[in-house]
Amino acid sequence: MVLAKVVGNIVATVKHAAFANHKLMLVRPVDERGEFAGETFIAVDNVQAGAGDTVLVLREGNGVRQILGQKNLPIRSIIVGIVDEVNMLSSHE
Repeated sequence: MVLAKVVGNIVATVKHAAFANHKLMLVRPVDERGEFAGETFIAVDNVQAGAGDTVLVLREGNGVRQILGQKNLPIRSIIVGIVDEVNMLSSHE
């Protein structure tokens, strides 16, 4: 799982049939402080996320296929949760 920020959505009039009826979002990994920490990538939205939301993204094809209930999908990344907040324990707790 990757913690990421939704930075936009993708509109495609023509796309692979596996992506039909799926909302595509542009997401960028963030660290526990919310700072960008990686390259932007595309993820299928499974939770009605929106621009600016912090989300959990599953980046593993087999897990995506299980969530979407289909055996042969060329989809690697799916948003599986919206994060309300991140709390870090200090190292001396």
